[in-house]
Amino acid sequence: MKLKNVLVDTVLLICGIFSAGFGLKGFLLSSHFIDGGVTGISMLVADITKTPLSVLIFIINIPFLVLGYRKLGLKFAVKSAAAIAGLSLCLAFFHFPDVTHDKLLTAVFGGVFIGAGIGMAIRGGAVLDGTEIAALLVSKRAQVVRVSDVILMLNVLIFLVAVFTLGVESGLYSILTYLSASKMIDFILNGLEQYTGMTVVSAKGEEIRIAITQSLGRGVTVYQGKSGYGKDGHINSPREIIFTVATRLEVPLLKREILKIDPAAFIVQTSVDDTTGGLLKRKSGH
Repeated sequence: MKLKNVLVDTVLLICGIFSAGFGLKGFLLSSHFIDGGVTGISMLVADITKTPLSVLIFIINIPFLVLGYRKLGLKFAVKSAAAIAGLSLCLAFFHFPDVTHDKLLTAVFGGVFIGAGIGMAIRGGAVLDGTEIAALLVSKRAQVVRVSDVILMLNVLIFLVAVFTLGVESGLYSILTYLSASKMIDFILNGLEQYTGMTVVSAKGEEIRIAITQSLGRGVTVYQGKSGYGKDGHINSPREIIFTVATRLEVPLLKREILKIDPAAFIVQTSVDDTTGGLLKRKSGH
């Protein structure tokens, strides 16, 4: 099993390296567009100083790899260093055709291939861009600042510099590249099927549980709770709290079945980024 995991991670990292390399050399570099994060900083510095991008990507990521070693361990740091070194070698020695000179296509598909590469690397247990490591460290120190906020602030600064150094048009197209890459990373990590967590508080919890598990073929978790001042005016009356996860296409059907049993049921929906294990697919034969 361990050998299989190592092979899968290795394949993901290699595919990620070549995908990101293709996005950079096949689309962005000839048009002077950049991406966000450390890759974007490297591209800006390369454009200003004429230093090879393959060298800068590795050098500028070194401090972030050190942070990764301290915060996430040796295994993560070694895999990430190997992945970033692989991307540097790919950029230095592999030739990719310049796919298109259309600026919109360049921005969108350059982002798609870079995002796919970063997403596959993350699935393989490494990073091709050290921004996330730095953001994690800053947010832990500041506590009130989220990781996503730190990444956003860093990228705003990068694109402001890009506007002044590369020009307004290239800067705006670069923002489009970054958005395209971000969406592709989300797709690679979370997939097409987005899940929604549903928490149901009802006095008819058992009937709702049976409907969800038997009629709809979904797994549930049941908590025991007590009500406060609810619609019925009862205090501390027992309530069953049911939690289940469904795809966003199944949510309307679930809500309809729940409200049919108990129109007064309290339903809370939350977005779920990823799931592992459990009963997420319908049972056959229902």
